[in-house]
Amino acid sequence: MDRDLSALKNTAKDVQNRVNAFMGRRLDAMDDVVPSFKDALRHALLLGGKRSRPLLVYVTGRALGAEDAALDYAAAGVECIHAYSLVHDDMPEMDNDALRRGQPTVHKKYGQATALLVGDTLQALAFEFLSSPASGIKPENALELCSVLARGAGYDGMCGGQAMDLYYEGKDITLDTLRELHRRKTGALIRAAVQLGYTVAGLEDPRLCAALDDYAADVGLAFQVWDDVLDVIGDTAVLGKNAGADIALHKSTYPALMGLEKAQELALAARDRAVARLGDIPFDLSLLEDFAFFTVSRDH
Repeated sequence: MDRDLSALKNTAKDVQNRVNAFMGRRLDAMDDVVPSFKDALRHALLLGGKRSRPLLVYVTGRALGAEDAALDYAAAGVECIHAYSLVHDDMPEMDNDALRRGQPTVHKKYGQATALLVGDTLQALAFEFLSSPASGIKPENALELCSVLARGAGYDGMCGGQAMDLYYEGKDITLDTLRELHRRKTGALIRAAVQLGYTVAGLEDPRLCAALDDYAADVGLAFQVWDDVLDVIGDTAVLGKNAGADIALHKSTYPALMGLEKAQELALAARDRAVARLGDIPFDLSLLEDFAFFTVSRDH
C-alpha cells in the first residue's frame, strides 16, 4: 500500500534542524576544559540520525496543541537517551561495532573510556533537559516527563531489553520472548516519545493516552521487525552500519525465527494495527499515521 509521505518528510527535516540546533546550543555552552570530550559528545549526539523519537515527540505534541518551545526539551531528552544507548551498544562489551551512521563509532575514534563517559553524560543531560525550568512546563508535568523517560530507558525498558538481548545471544528463543525483548529494547523508548509529546501538551484524558500508547507499542514492533529485515536485505552503505551484524553475532531476529517473508508480513500487520488505533481520536493525527507507514518503508 503506497502512501504519500512528503508531509512527514518535510516535518522530519524541520525536526532534525530544530532539535539539532537546540542540542548544539547546549553543547556550545559547555566550557572547554576538556575539548576532546566535547568533540566526542558532538560526535555521538549530532552526527546525523533520523531523529525518529524526537519526531514522534513533536508530531504528537503539536497535534495536541503543545508549543514547540516546550517540546524542544522533551525531544532533546529522548534523543540524548537514544544516543547514549547507541554509544554503549557499539562498545566491545556489547555489539563491538566499528561504524555508526557511516562514521567511526565513539569508542573507535575517542577510546573506550571516553565512550563510556559520553554515554553517562548524555544520560544525565537528558534529565537536565526534562527538568529545566526554562522549558515553561508545569512542575508536575516535568516530573511526569522524567518518570516516563526513566521507565522507558531503565530495567523495564531499553536497558532491560539490552540485557535480555545479551543473555539470549546464541540461545534458542521463542517468538514470545523475542517480542518481550524488543518491547523493552526498542519499543519502550518509542512509546516514551509519544507519551512525552502527550504530557507536554498537558492534557488529562486517560482514553486518549491509552490509545496513543497502544499506537506506539504497535509502531515499536513494526520498527524493530523492519530493522531485523533490513539487517538481512539492507546495504551497509545505506544503513550506515554493517549489514548482517545480527547474523554475525548469532542474535535472535524475527527473520531468523519466522523467515524473511513472514517477518515482513508481521511488520505490515503491526503498522496497520497502529493506524487503526488512531481512528477514533478527535485530533488530526495524520502525521502519526504517516510515521507508521514510514517504519516499514525505510531503507535504513
